Amino acid sequence: MASLCLTPLPPPPPSQPRKLLEPNYSSSSSPSSSLNLKPIVVNGNPPTFVSAPGRRIVAVGDLHGDLDQARCALEMAGVLSSDGEDVWTGGETVLIQLGDILDRGDDEIAILSLLRSLDIQAKAEGGAVFQVNGNHETMNVEGDFRYVVSGAFDECIDFLEYLDECTNDWEEAFVSWIGVSGRWKKERKMSQNYWGPLNLVKRQKGMIARSMLLRPGGPLASELAQHAVVLKVNDWVFCHGGLLPHHVAYGIERMNGEVSHWMRGLSESGDSPQIPFMATRGYDSVVWNRLFSRDVSDLEDYQIKQIHSILEETLQAVGATAMVVGHTPQTLGVNCKYNCSIWRIDVGMSSGVLNSRPEVLEVRDNKARIIRSRRDTYSEFQAIDYI
Repeated sequence: MASLCLTPLPPPPPSQPRKLLEPNYSSSSSPSSSLNLKPIVVNGNPPTFVSAPGRRIVAVGDLHGDLDQARCALEMAGVLSSDGEDVWTGGETVLIQLGDILDRGDDEIAILSLLRSLDIQAKAEGGAVFQVNGNHETMNVEGDFRYVVSGAFDECIDFLEYLDECTNDWEEAFVSWIGVSGRWKKERKMSQNYWGPLNLVKRQKGMIARSMLLRPGGPLASELAQHAVVLKVNDWVFCHGGLLPHHVAYGIERMNGEVSHWMRGLSESGDSPQIPFMATRGYDSVVWNRLFSRDVSDLEDYQIKQIHSILEETLQAVGATAMVVGHTPQTLGVNCKYNCSIWRIDVGMSSGVLNSRPEVLEVRDNKARIIRSRRDTYSEFQAIDYI
């Protein structure tokens, strides 16, 4: 592998063998069927309002650096081939990932690369892939690396070396990283004995590499800046923590723009851009809010009614029928509350969290269903219908 290059990097240009049995529903359509659908229309930069007429929507929760579990979830969702070739199989499906790809796992950049590659393939078939940023994405751009594991620091070192091999061509390196990361990981493990007593030096290199990639204006932070913190697709709203009435009053497109502006390191005054508080800081910010995803067993009836009222007010203000959130692991799996106005889809699937079986949410014609494996072998799927 090439030596680590720690020179300043330019930000990327903006841009828009287990056998798995098929579920008992059609997860995708042939590419030609998209000719019968109206095109997907995206408004906002980053994407905020999406019109995707007739599309099947699948939502996947927190992944936290676990590539194997991420692949399993995407295969269950019917959008990723099971042959290891990372081919989009979702046709005109719209895939939405709810954030927290970073921290607690080794393969963060690989998952981001996989989703970008799938988005390119999906668009060619009339589908799309969207991501929303979670609290762990914003924490890392702030320089908060408390939850970064050693393997993730190693991946940052490896990726910078690969970027150097690609002559700093961000698009080439980032999209292709999913195809080469496994090989580089094996090579690193084979040579890890050379580090020996130099683990401290290795960790320092990892910190430097991660800081270069994720500082505001860094290439990976600029990549994350292309994603929203709040996304409305048809009549459904998606965010990591939870949307509240005062967020909607402030303006969700405005919040998305402010977070993107900050991640790109842009400032009208020339100073360091300020961190967007309403979206990324505080217990009731969009990425940290747990009001709708908390366990209600310890709440009084009047408190539950208050939360339901806040949820209904939010949905009415944003013009949505339901909200989908991640952020808080649901030990009983994907579920809905408050007359199914809120869906909680973080199941803690990463080995760095609960290592639970992956589950995904599917929405068709405003009807939702949960897709999960029948057994821990993930060899067979079942779907639970909700109105």
